[in-house]
Amino acid sequence: MRGVCAVTTNIRRKLLGLAGFAALATAGLASAPAIASPADDACAVADPARSEANRTLDEGRMPAAVLDFAGFRRGDVVADYGAGGGYYSELIADVVGPKGRVYAMVPPTGFKAETLGAVAQAHANVLPLVAPYDQMALAPRSVDAIFAHLEYHDLYFVSEKFHHPLLDVDAVLRGWFAAVKPGGMVVIADHVGPAGDPREVVEKFHRIDPARVRADLEKAGFVFVGQTDVLHRSEDQHTANVFDPSVRGKTDRFVLKFRRPA
Repeated sequence: MRGVCAVTTNIRRKLLGLAGFAALATAGLASAPAIASPADDACAVADPARSEANRTLDEGRMPAAVLDFAGFRRGDVVADYGAGGGYYSELIADVVGPKGRVYAMVPPTGFKAETLGAVAQAHANVLPLVAPYDQMALAPRSVDAIFAHLEYHDLYFVSEKFHHPLLDVDAVLRGWFAAVKPGGMVVIADHVGPAGDPREVVEKFHRIDPARVRADLEKAGFVFVGQTDVLHRSEDQHTANVFDPSVRGKTDRFVLKFRRPA
């Protein structure tokens, strides 16, 4: 375990600058990358570089527990699909460390310099990938994991107003399968929704049935690993839109993990 959490931005940048030299110096001595410990995840949440706006979301999102379940390793390359303002991008960046990388994937309308741009400035291992939803793609076997936080349901969302085109979900997931290295992971956290036509459910509630997510990923070739109920909220009846003030920030959410077979 690391004993110190307070790593400043300047120190982080120096470490990243030395990473290439360190990798050469230790060539031939490297072992399999270690899975980040709960202490590492807690340190990422405690990073003083995080914005106050993001910190206010921690109580409802429980990021340390979610990251512990995800099990990212030091040195991993992780795609944060639909990264938004970079809430999880910066956390994962600390978890994977200076030899890792985070691809923060956002549409052009979602990239804002004051949020995700600031995260990338503070974390040299965060790289924003800005592309329309129907053009978001990763190179084959280029990532160790894909993480999608409150974004998977939007694969079924269609909105001209929000520049969200009709997507071929099967094609998107084929792309994910190709992008993830054998043995790599996909971790999905989203709002629990009722069963039914996913496009109708998403249009009405901005939720999705976790059984639909599992069926989609397994159809694409991924193997279900497990789930955690850390974000389960029994008081949410799944009958209100997630933006309804009565449930906003307090929805029942699932977190599922899948593996690409080796």
